[in-house]
Amino acid sequence: MGFDDVLPVLGDFGKYQKRIYFLLCLPAITSAFHKLGNVFLLAEPQYRCRRPDEPADSLYDLSTSELEKWYPFDSLQRTFSSCEIWSGNATTTCSEFIYKHDDYGFTTTIEWNLTCEKAYLIATCNSMFMVGVMLGSIIFGETSDRWGRKMTFLVASVMQVLFGVLAAFAPEFWTFAVSRMILGAAASGVFLVAYVMGLEMVGPSKRLIAGTVVFIFFSGGYVLIALLAKLLPNWRHLQLALSLPGVVFLFYWWFIPESVRWLLSKNKVEEAKLVIQKCAKVNGVTISDAKLDELLKKGDENKTKDDSQITASVLDLFKHSNLRKRSLIIFFDWCANNITYYGLSWNTNNLGGNPYLNFVISGAVETPANIFTLLTLNRWGRKKILCGSMIVAGSALLLTIATPLNWVWLIITLAMIGKISITVSYGTVYIFSAEQFPTVVRNAGLGASSTFARLGSIMAPYINVMARIWQPFPLLVFGVLAFTGGVLSLLLPETLNKKLPETLAEGEAFGKKSKNVPLKSVQVLELPVLANETEESPSDALLLTEAQKAAQLES
Repeated sequence: MGFDDVLPVLGDFGKYQKRIYFLLCLPAITSAFHKLGNVFLLAEPQYRCRRPDEPADSLYDLSTSELEKWYPFDSLQRTFSSCEIWSGNATTTCSEFIYKHDDYGFTTTIEWNLTCEKAYLIATCNSMFMVGVMLGSIIFGETSDRWGRKMTFLVASVMQVLFGVLAAFAPEFWTFAVSRMILGAAASGVFLVAYVMGLEMVGPSKRLIAGTVVFIFFSGGYVLIALLAKLLPNWRHLQLALSLPGVVFLFYWWFIPESVRWLLSKNKVEEAKLVIQKCAKVNGVTISDAKLDELLKKGDENKTKDDSQITASVLDLFKHSNLRKRSLIIFFDWCANNITYYGLSWNTNNLGGNPYLNFVISGAVETPANIFTLLTLNRWGRKKILCGSMIVAGSALLLTIATPLNWVWLIITLAMIGKISITVSYGTVYIFSAEQFPTVVRNAGLGASSTFARLGSIMAPYINVMARIWQPFPLLVFGVLAFTGGVLSLLLPETLNKKLPETLAEGEAFGKKSKNVPLKSVQVLELPVLANETEESPSDALLLTEAQKAAQLES
């Protein structure tokens, strides 16, 4: 785009860009609110069957003798049953419960009795939310290219607030679940567009940092959820607190400019020039109209060759043995990373100990993980980081199986090692896989990878609910998937300092020593936004240059 020729004159990350970039990082906080707030909104407290003639407001705790009198012992869970009660010499299931409010206050689980045979509804609600996230990535990714980033951001922001508030006043479970699903789509759109706009306005030399800092904001929002949940024990108040900050983004219409790249792609040159001149004024730079026209025209001439490039479909990846093998490994890695990342994030309540502290630690470890990825990806190589982090994550999670259940501190420590490692892996898999696919099928390959990732996050809640049967089960599954993905990734070729494949033939040969060419022959390649990419990793954030300085990370 011609804007790439203008940026060196404006400054890659001048005062104007910094101001706008900060505002565009704030939606990452509310994205964390909505994606992870369900840990407390749908939290399942301790409960037991309500005894005959027992007042509904009775305390949960009973003496051991009373427990033995009324409840059968569950040898699998090593405690008294929560779903059955003695009725004479036989046991019977119950529909009324006494809850322990000390840990989570008043949650949706308590209000709608999402317990015992209804416990699957908790997982269903979480899965529906992730279905919404997937649909939002597709719909708002498409509309942002058609309507513009600014209009799409406004529409998604309105929907985010509207359905967030509606969920807070839901009279029954399915209204809440559907509202949360639409909220997931809207939150996905808000984050997607803000992320893309933030990266489209900075130069290649700053794109790596800009693409990583936004996820530090995400981690900040992650940690804030625990504080809000502790202060607001009623789930309706918490849902409102997580939703109302989105009102701020409605005012962005008057403060955030339309993306210059999008304006130029739609031939709205005069509007683009107004934004550029405003940026130049704030940055203390003077650009004459003649000079600006010259730079924009130069950019149009430079991109004519790319416009005629032949593309291919994702099916072409499976017509060649080497590409097929690599593609299947990449698809598995995306699914494994997604299912493990969200599974661990949503599983903190099952680890034992203080659930709020577990959640805070789980969010806080993401910041050093993102910084580690930022500092090492271009030094150690993508393959070492991806394989190493997935194997470490898998090993740590598998070790929890051999840890006694009463060693809660060790289980939590191993789970957090797994979380920080999978965060590093999550950030690496995006750029590594983008560099594996040939140019002619790169977008299709990333789109397919994103679909597998979404499938992983949709399945994660159902894996977590299996902790009701055997508590270590979720960590076992996550550990096996992460470890397997790390080992399989050893078969992928390193891409750092390698010429990236352009055609299917080059993609098939990629990884063979005789075919590798030094990076100095690589041309600048910018990837357009994917309509069905995940909201956290729009592919136009990946700008591959000679020094890989613009390699975009994602956590």
